[in-house]
Amino acid sequence: MFIPPGWSAAEVEHELIEPPTRAFVRFPALEVVSRPDWAQLTCQLFPAGGFNEVSRAKLSDESADRLIDETLAHYANRGLTFRWSVMPGSTPSDLAARLAARGLESTEIAGMACATALDHPPSPGVTVQEIGLDRLDDYSRIMAQGWGAPLGALNDYHHVALSDPQRAQRFFLATCEGEPAAVASATIFPRSIYLLGAVVLPRFRRRGVYGALIAARLSLARTLGIPLATSHAIASTSAPLLERAGFDTWFRFLSFSPPRHAEDSVHG
Repeated sequence: MFIPPGWSAAEVEHELIEPPTRAFVRFPALEVVSRPDWAQLTCQLFPAGGFNEVSRAKLSDESADRLIDETLAHYANRGLTFRWSVMPGSTPSDLAARLAARGLESTEIAGMACATALDHPPSPGVTVQEIGLDRLDDYSRIMAQGWGAPLGALNDYHHVALSDPQRAQRFFLATCEGEPAAVASATIFPRSIYLLGAVVLPRFRRRGVYGALIAARLSLARTLGIPLATSHAIASTSAPLLERAGFDTWFRFLSFSPPRHAEDSVHG
């Protein structure tokens, strides 16, 4: 597994666990709770998911059941789908079992990392560019189509992120034979770049588009002098693609969400 020169394995694991809890740009509709023992997002603009999550939970055995039930009620009362990621270091040790006992369904996620020095051959017919406000509509449209998220809310968020003077979050658009085909984003941290949000429209899959988006974001990291790229990838879908691109899996964890039928009943 790649460890940047002068780093320890514990430092790589830190970049995989802590910075991703801050992989967003604040905007007015987003409620953020961030403490050493708890990280949570709530946003009414995205009822079907996105910006509604618990990404850090270090609870005592005595308080865990109460806080779990309060959190489930917090999202249910607002009609929001959410995810709860049981990251390494979560407590109590049976947190995942307690969430499963409440009927939440789990997805296995791989915490993955690689050297940004890795280069990739170009994909014929595929072009990737970092976008500005002039291509925002194309970017938001593909993202909304791929993730089933509301276009207007996404476009508003992307506008805020692109206007952020820190430029912490970057957006990439891939075209295939000149047609908008896919999008992806990355969040810049002082020591790592976090890859997320990749969507490839179905008719452009298996044409090297996903790999081209990875390569573009690694190239950005190299220009910024950042040696490490990280990602949290669904083990059954995007993780194998990242593995073929040179990423190593450092750990796996479970992400819990309400069952689909419960979401359907909430959102009518």
